[in-house]
Amino acid sequence: MILVTGGAGFIGANFVLEWLSQSDEAIVNLDILSYAGNLESLGTLMQDERHVFVQGDICDSALVTRLVGRYQPRAIINFAAESHVDRSIHGPEDFIQTNIVGTFRLLEAARSYWNGLNGRKKQDFRFLHVSTDEVYGSLGKGEPPFDEAHRYEPNSPYSASKASSDHLVRVYHHTYGLPVLTTNCSNNYGPYQFPEKLIPLIIVNALAEKLLPVYGDGQQVRDWLYVEDHCSAIRRVLEAGRPGQIYNIGGWNEKPNLDIVHTICGLLDTLRPRPAGPYGDLIHFVTDRPGHDRRYAIDARKIEQELGWKPAETFETGIRRTVQWYLDNPGWVGNVQSGAYRTWVEKNYSRRA
Repeated sequence: MILVTGGAGFIGANFVLEWLSQSDEAIVNLDILSYAGNLESLGTLMQDERHVFVQGDICDSALVTRLVGRYQPRAIINFAAESHVDRSIHGPEDFIQTNIVGTFRLLEAARSYWNGLNGRKKQDFRFLHVSTDEVYGSLGKGEPPFDEAHRYEPNSPYSASKASSDHLVRVYHHTYGLPVLTTNCSNNYGPYQFPEKLIPLIIVNALAEKLLPVYGDGQQVRDWLYVEDHCSAIRRVLEAGRPGQIYNIGGWNEKPNLDIVHTICGLLDTLRPRPAGPYGDLIHFVTDRPGHDRRYAIDARKIEQELGWKPAETFETGIRRTVQWYLDNPGWVGNVQSGAYRTWVEKNYSRRA
């Protein structure tokens, strides 16, 4: 059995679904169900005894300790995080609590549990921490992509909180010997992503005849990773990664944000034509985000060379699958467009065309 935290969020839910589609090994899924946690994404597992869902906070030391004591997981995979840069700028405290304090409390529970194990169980236990390329800061045009030795230079409260959690994970290996693994991934996209991130936001706004907000000149460059590829990489790192090591996970797909928006508009023009004209007519440039990093790019050679992993999807295949999924699942989209989602996105992003 493994313990997954944040398994009702975007990446976590995709991981849980992918894991249980390929394995009979059970998952205990701990998620607080904040605004971006959505059990509907895991609806197909409602009657699956291999999926044990627990609503709770990773900052709750007593709860985490009870769970590891009861279920005796062979691994803990930490997806739980506040992850939206804009939200971190407007309200950083939740990011400090979840991403730093929560990771610390998970590590403490894991260390105590691991110290009580013996023999093969102790040798095989792993704590896998899922992080982001944003901890490395921003790249200039022509600079080489981030590798695992790149220094940390976070530029937002979100990335600073993730950098802090990465350092805590490293410390627990070097100080206490806890067998940890850290992955730093590039921008994920795919099914079940909360519509505050660029790709689902553009899809959802376009279908609702709303303006498509693009920060600044839209030339901020990101490396894009299809979420199923990310999940397969995490499985591989858990299976064969060396304790104490960092593995960067990327899609080898550097694209400017404006190109992403145009690509989505072009796909929608084909798959769901707009009577009023091309979706590109809805593109609307807005004031750039404070401290907006200009470019991220991941060097994923280490995970390929050491563990034999590389992405299966190109950006062209992955983005088509993603747009089609949102077209095919209007019920899921409609259900998340309520409550906290509406309050935040309508206030910060959406304007009627």
